[in-house]
Amino acid sequence: MKKENPITQTKTNGKLDFGLLGKVFGLIAEKKLIFYLALLITLGVAASTLFIPRIIMRIIDEAIMHSDKELLVDLSIMLVALLIGQTIFTYYQTFLTNLLGQSAVKALRLKVYNHIMKYSMKVFDRTPIGTLITRTVSDVEKVADIFAQGLINIIGDLLQMLFIIGMMFSINWEITLIVLIPFPFLLVSGWVFKEAVKVSFREVRNQISKLNAFLQEHITGMQIIQLFNRQREELKKFKEVSKDELGANLKAVLYYSIFFPVIEVLQAISIAALVWYGGAQALGGEATFGLITGFILWIERLFRPIRQIADKFNTLQMGLVASERIYALLEDERFAVNEGTIASGEVRGNVEFRNVHFAYEEENWILKGIDLKVEQGKMLAIVGHTGAGKTTIINLINRLYDIQKGEILLDGERVEDYEVSYLRKNVAVVLQDVFLFSDSIANNISLYNEEVSREKIIEVSKMVGAHEFIERLPGGYDYQVQERGSTLSTGQRQLISFIRALVANPKVLILDEATSSVDNETEELLQNATELMLKGRTSIVIAHRLSTIQKADTILVMEKGAISESGTHHELLAQEGLYKKLYELQFAELVS
Repeated sequence: MKKENPITQTKTNGKLDFGLLGKVFGLIAEKKLIFYLALLITLGVAASTLFIPRIIMRIIDEAIMHSDKELLVDLSIMLVALLIGQTIFTYYQTFLTNLLGQSAVKALRLKVYNHIMKYSMKVFDRTPIGTLITRTVSDVEKVADIFAQGLINIIGDLLQMLFIIGMMFSINWEITLIVLIPFPFLLVSGWVFKEAVKVSFREVRNQISKLNAFLQEHITGMQIIQLFNRQREELKKFKEVSKDELGANLKAVLYYSIFFPVIEVLQAISIAALVWYGGAQALGGEATFGLITGFILWIERLFRPIRQIADKFNTLQMGLVASERIYALLEDERFAVNEGTIASGEVRGNVEFRNVHFAYEEENWILKGIDLKVEQGKMLAIVGHTGAGKTTIINLINRLYDIQKGEILLDGERVEDYEVSYLRKNVAVVLQDVFLFSDSIANNISLYNEEVSREKIIEVSKMVGAHEFIERLPGGYDYQVQERGSTLSTGQRQLISFIRALVANPKVLILDEATSSVDNETEELLQNATELMLKGRTSIVIAHRLSTIQKADTILVMEKGAISESGTHHELLAQEGLYKKLYELQFAELVS
């Protein structure tokens, strides 16, 4: 059965949704004055298209034909002033509409990112990172086009067309009817083009999403590609993805290459009809040469927005399609972590699992009836083979995932009843796979927590034994770490993550294989710091090296999602079960 995903699955019907359009315009609620000003300027630009041909008509019929030099100068000055005014109006129209678009993008992107951060890890587990980036960056940018290239410009184009047709009818209705003969064909071809391009644009957006997902995954995994000499094979895959993206774009290009020549042909027919019929009227004295010239200019201005309006309508439609996907994500709370109400009071650090069942996928249980209890200030260690469910347990305490059955309690209260930020403030985790951001050492430790001072960072660094190596780095604590900490060794990254957890001063400290990837010297540093910092603090430790947990108050042995053994180090050795086998295996490796 296919799983629902609010990020990758949305339903669109392709119709103009005015309710959705209202939500989008709500993003610029604080800039309504700018919107109305942009709309007013757009009206000015549309109106100016009427008067330029009108002035040229007067120049030909009244000034040139009657050799009136003074009127010619006056009308020429008026024409230049009007052209300059139109240029200024166009500048402000472009600036203001783009300002509205970028303001909407900023507001919407903040909403999307804030909402995504509330999702359960289940969503991230089954959603390609490239798709998330596309949704947060590319789709949101399409919303800007609703303002910059969409609705306001469409309104301006429609008004311009109405103004021009009205002006033409007021001057000579017979010639106007003749030149509008191709107009129905123009409307039909514009509608067909709009529908065809709309489908191709959707396919382009899908292919871009796939392309982003492919690039993100393979650039991140470039080390594996190079180590296993997979460059040629991965290039073939990328060619296939690029070929699909090219095919989608070529469809759109094909529609444009057909539509624009059709418009040019219909415009030429309209001008030909004007020359034929208007010329006959001019010869009979019923029309002037200035009128014919003005009508040619109006026809050009009439067909130009029609040529663009189908494209702009698709831009508007694509912006609304992107908005629909985004708002479907924002309004879907099924995958967000539900907030509790407990956000104050002293957390002591008593952790308890009661008959906990958990599955990443339905009924495929990873944990089966887990019961455990660790009291304030005590140390609980968890061991077992890979895939036994050890890491899953710690991911449930701070609600990276929510359980399906049972209860997890912190100080006697269900973890679901805590405000998520308050819960995670009191539970710190040191992971085996350390993630560092492209930022300074100090900011990677504090994570911009204003309560963590530079003095506190240095104090804990000295306690852990990391101060000396940090000071040797260029810039010390201000040394800029590259993406994922690639310029630091595994042990150095682990030390920084350890400091990160300790400066938060949590009531519950979780170490997930925290020393399995470091050398003996770094491990000794961490062990010494751990013994010092764990005093009076509840700790849960997952370890492959059993020598690091022999002093634990309780050790749980996990096997196939269940607890098979429990006790102290000596009690478990006496049971002669899995723990003893693991211990003897590691001891034998050490001896050898």
